[in-house]
Amino acid sequence: MAEFSVCIGGQAGEGINKAGLLIARIAGLLGYRVYMYYDYPSLIRGGHNYAIIRAKETEIGAIRDEIDILCALDQETVRRHGDAKLHIFDLDVIKGDGSGIPATTIIREEGAAPIARNTVIIGAFCRAAGVPKEILLEAIRGEFGSRAEENIRLALRGYHAGEERLQLPIRSADPLPLLTGNEAIALGLVRGGIDAYVSYPMTPSSSILHTMAVLAQGTPLLVVHPENEIAVITIALGLSYSGRRVAVGTSGGGFCLMTEGVSLSGMAEVPVVIVMAMRPGPSTGMPTYSSQGDLSFVLHAGHGEFPRLVIAPGTPEEAYEWSARAVHLAWQFQIPTFILSDKNLGEHPASADIDPEFSLPSPSTVPAQGIYHRYCNTPNGVSPLRSPPVTGSVVKVNSYTHDEDGITVEDADQAASACVKLIRKGAALEAEMEGYGCIHVDGVDDAPVALICFGSTAGVCREVGERLSLRVIRLIVLEPFPLAQFDQALSGVEKMIIVEENATGQLDALIRRFGYRADRRIGSVSGRPFTVDDLERRIKGVIR
Repeated sequence: MAEFSVCIGGQAGEGINKAGLLIARIAGLLGYRVYMYYDYPSLIRGGHNYAIIRAKETEIGAIRDEIDILCALDQETVRRHGDAKLHIFDLDVIKGDGSGIPATTIIREEGAAPIARNTVIIGAFCRAAGVPKEILLEAIRGEFGSRAEENIRLALRGYHAGEERLQLPIRSADPLPLLTGNEAIALGLVRGGIDAYVSYPMTPSSSILHTMAVLAQGTPLLVVHPENEIAVITIALGLSYSGRRVAVGTSGGGFCLMTEGVSLSGMAEVPVVIVMAMRPGPSTGMPTYSSQGDLSFVLHAGHGEFPRLVIAPGTPEEAYEWSARAVHLAWQFQIPTFILSDKNLGEHPASADIDPEFSLPSPSTVPAQGIYHRYCNTPNGVSPLRSPPVTGSVVKVNSYTHDEDGITVEDADQAASACVKLIRKGAALEAEMEGYGCIHVDGVDDAPVALICFGSTAGVCREVGERLSLRVIRLIVLEPFPLAQFDQALSGVEKMIIVEENATGQLDALIRRFGYRADRRIGSVSGRPFTVDDLERRIKGVIR
């Protein structure tokens, strides 16, 4: 068995995410690469929650339609996912065929909390799948830490109550750490040298705030949770002006409130990194599901004309490295820089092989000399950046059109000069990005048919591209648009198929601005990610 998929389901409040992470950890210890999808409604209790853990010998970043093993904590899980080959369930509350164990009775006998039924079921899963007991215990110790011993006792009760039904092969590969995109973004921002993170919790960016709070313990890193998103962006810009490297996190509705602050960043040339985690809209939409529907919004947010950098990583490894680069580039060019994410990247754990020591340029340390002009009109449009106090000078920033000293101006020539300075800085940013790998090519690199995508569709497009012998061209940097790199990646392509998770073809519209026209577009608006099987069927339907 080169791969397998396990689904565990129940109601909100029954620890489905934690249970999924434990199964994912077990699969990693068996030597597989792992990807986990977690589906949950916007409810604290009730509803149907489930996690699908897919394990494979090679790199994966998507799930498939077929489930091999189902672990059910309620009847609804059996009803929805009953096509699985093997069912493992709590026979005290579920009627079904397969391997039933009295999980509720065991919990009652052990005097444990009802939420711990999931640990009992996972013990039974390991017995049914032929997972060695030692791997189960190692996984529990890794996942539960100080609470491991009680969970080990419950898991062993489930293990001994079950029966072996199949044998999952053990691979020789060493386990890789499981990392969500949000965890990778947080680590990358720290690697990039941020001094502060400011955020109001908004799914699916909230866990970045939680991770940052943990990382900040015992360090100078400042983590602030203000009262709303307007406070977030204004506090962040104030911190940036004072000399702190700062990032913020939000989703679509919160980012709407930040757009005036984005324009302030652009005009005042106060750098900030903005993590914008997309979810379905408009308005509240579906808070706990995913979308790529805010690409155009982020590309154009804010009034007036000013340069920005928009990055859309597609894997935890890219999320880590590009988040660190985002900090460096935001301060190098004194611009708002965006990390565009979504639930499918941000919240779904995957086996990750990050390089904590990857090369990153050092911050500029040119000393201030003479009278400081905050907006000195340099050949590349980038002025020397200082934070107060600067001896003998005033560090003045201004949201109005201003001269080199930051004094408000409305004179025609001075206004034109200030505008041209920003545009010249944008050109310098574009030239700088030519030295970065802004495009990633997967699949068959000389195939005449290419899938064009961005962000979290990376894994599913790569796998389908390999299965169908297609070229997969993924844009990591979307603004400034990497025109030369994109043109080179398209060399020899005869047919382009856009894959994106929105209704109006926002990536398609972006590449049309530069003269490229896709032959077909495949979209999704369900809030759920493409599965490998679904995307493969749809692509086959357009390349016949």
